Amino acid sequence: MNYPVEKKFQHFISLATNDFIYPEDRSDNYLIIEISMFEGRSKEAKKHLIQLIFTYIQQQCGISPHDVEITIFETPKVSWGIRGQNAEELKLDYQVNV
Repeated sequence: MNYPVEKKFQHFISLATNDFIYPEDRSDNYLIIEISMFEGRSKEAKKHLIQLIFTYIQQQCGISPHDVEITIFETPKVSWGIRGQNAEELKLDYQVNV
């Protein structure tokens, strides 16, 4: 995705077991990953990102891809407010259209 390391942020939501209802064919490792980003990445770049996440989670955490769901939410820059301004007006130091 050619995304600068310093531009990656995480937000974790932990739920008590009783508050997290998930499909019966998933294990207790069931994980939902939601990614918010500006629109513009190619279909191939998004497919590659999703596959890398499945691979790394299995290799580094031992969680089966069957227990992981990934959703990418893309919105236009005009729908983002960052550092006191509309993101459409930001000068980015990275490429979005990859």
